[in-house]
Amino acid sequence: MNFSVRNFIVIILLAVSFGITPARAQQLASPYRSNESVRSDKFTGGSIERAQLVAGEPDIEITVDVPAFRLTLWQNGKEIKTYAVGVGKKDFPISIGEKQASEIIWNPDWIPPNSEWVTGRKGVKAGEVIRASDPRNPLGKLKIPLGYGYLIHQAAATTDLGNLVSHGCIRMLRTDLYDLAEKIIAARDVPVSAKKIANAKVTKNTVVAKLDKPLIVDINYDTQVVEGGYLHLYPDVYERGTNTVAALRSELESSGVDASAIDDATLKGLLGRVKAKQKYVVSVESLTAGRALTDGRVLPLVGAPAAKKKVAAKRRAA
Repeated sequence: MNFSVRNFIVIILLAVSFGITPARAQQLASPYRSNESVRSDKFTGGSIERAQLVAGEPDIEITVDVPAFRLTLWQNGKEIKTYAVGVGKKDFPISIGEKQASEIIWNPDWIPPNSEWVTGRKGVKAGEVIRASDPRNPLGKLKIPLGYGYLIHQAAATTDLGNLVSHGCIRMLRTDLYDLAEKIIAARDVPVSAKKIANAKVTKNTVVAKLDKPLIVDINYDTQVVEGGYLHLYPDVYERGTNTVAALRSELESSGVDASAIDDATLKGLLGRVKAKQKYVVSVESLTAGRALTDGRVLPLVGAPAAKKKVAAKRRAA
């Protein structure tokens, strides 16, 4: 069987198995997509269409951009909503790659894994079932299992967002987690009533909603992304050596940006603008016009940029 036929079969199988479009299946099957953000102009053509969720349209997917601390729900290739998240600590990083979600659980049990961080935790034993009503349970009101012990679950506090806080899981605010879960339920027509969900929110009753087909959760680690004609540089939060001059030049060239006139010193200067909790954003136009270091902006990874304070002009003495 030649490569083109085999690749075609893989694309069809992906589309059927996960209820996604052949175009998105082709993107997932691409050998060149590894660790790259789906927001890249290489995949979107330079623009991302946004839309409201349509109930009963099952072609949905979740992507997680780890260095950007961002989780996005997509439907029919359109961005439905993006949420801020917290992710795994450096010693317990979130696993990069494609995961699958098959259920959503309100008031979940917690079964501590056989891991060193559990063995060092007082009053908790690996393998025991800790109910939702138990104060030792750290999962909060809802979890979405991703396999192999990885979860999307409730954050402990708003300060979790934009930080390395968990033992390999993705954390979201409770309101955001509820919103995400209910959007998945609506898109997939999952047979669980709004009344049952509402009851689970105000009680400790466990509710399990099974998905008819697995939901793709694509977790990537991309610190250099050309999106919508702008270069976004994110911190290398897991210190994987991704923010190098060579890697940045390669990213620009693969995104169709002529970087031949941009010297290495300028690229190094761009990377130097990136801080632990801040990204650097500059337009491709400014890059190619030689204004890469003067036109760009340093922005927070999570939340809106702080408003500049206006300084009142002093009155001249009469």
